[in-house]
Amino acid sequence: MPVAAPLDPTIRGPESRVFENLLAQKIVGQHEAIAAVADLFQLYEAGLAAPGRPVGNLLFLGPTGSGKTRVVEAAAEILFGDSRAVIKVDCAEFQHSHEIAKLVGSPPGYLGHRETHPLITQEALARYHTERVKLSLLLFDEIEKASDALWQLLLGILDKATLTLGDNRRVDLSDSLIFLTSNLGSAEIDGMIQKRLGFAPRNEATSVLDRKIESAAVEAARRKFSPEFMNRIDKVVVFRPLLPEQLERILDLELGVVQHRLLQTARTRCTFHLDSQARGFLLREGTDLRYGARHLKRAIDRHLVCPLANLIASEQVAQSDLVSVEYDERGGRLAFAREPGKPLMRRSASDGEAATLFAASLAGFPVAAAPAAASCAPRDRRSLPESTRARRRDR
Repeated sequence: MPVAAPLDPTIRGPESRVFENLLAQKIVGQHEAIAAVADLFQLYEAGLAAPGRPVGNLLFLGPTGSGKTRVVEAAAEILFGDSRAVIKVDCAEFQHSHEIAKLVGSPPGYLGHRETHPLITQEALARYHTERVKLSLLLFDEIEKASDALWQLLLGILDKATLTLGDNRRVDLSDSLIFLTSNLGSAEIDGMIQKRLGFAPRNEATSVLDRKIESAAVEAARRKFSPEFMNRIDKVVVFRPLLPEQLERILDLELGVVQHRLLQTARTRCTFHLDSQARGFLLREGTDLRYGARHLKRAIDRHLVCPLANLIASEQVAQSDLVSVEYDERGGRLAFAREPGKPLMRRSASDGEAATLFAASLAGFPVAAAPAAASCAPRDRRSLPESTRARRRDR
């Protein structure tokens, strides 16, 4: 009789492993959420999702600015190359029962029937499907703000993966990942964050805080939602407040996004470089544990993006210039200087990033290169305007 070979059920498939690695590059500090989304994608890849149900239903709880919506957008970027490849339902727009018509459409015979188009349709779900991935992402944002009518509608969607529109068309959501986000328990969580600095060792204090935050968020959700609703959720993921070192990593990602915009969509395409003191200033201005990454993004917009926009609009910066950004201690703000005549640069990916992107291309994901940073290889002269090339020939 042949000896049975041992199996390891903890090993992911290559596509799921690539997906998880790419998601971890885009999301900072929320390992449980990354693993939960990767598990459901693995279930879809293996073809073992339960028939007649969505591929998965995830409820994301936690404080504002911790990355709940960003996880869904990052998954869309990886799978379809576009963060907008998500059907997003802003539940604040459905606080009254009659507003459900905006979601499913009005029945025939009602006033305005032809002008009310449903948000969730079979065509909308399949809009971003590719030959490789036929998976739909559906996001109900801030679900606690919706009326009871929307919660009742969700009972059928989460359990049977079907939705009947106003004109009696049926929508099949069996190939959908459904995400629900909520800020329930935020008041209790804010109070815990305020008391975070104490005399306990840092690791111990962080671990205790995480457990208290998870308990507060889950209890708040159970008080708000009915047992029937909670029983249809496959997994509840509680997002942790972002630590200062995690905000530093987010700063790197956000600066890369700004540089990408400067090279791709700005009227005058240039690069910028921040010294360590300027980075420290942005971190100080953008660190507030109660507001998370959104506060950091506002600080970047206020102190970096808006001044860069002024420099471009007033033509103080020319094509292909390098803008040096330093911290002015006397003025308590960022100081900008121009280094003319520098060729536009594109960042070369690190070895690990290049390997991940190569693996992603093998897996069939439409992944673009990471946003450019300020140090890279020379840009092709042919992509510059004729006026810029003429100035260089004159030199």
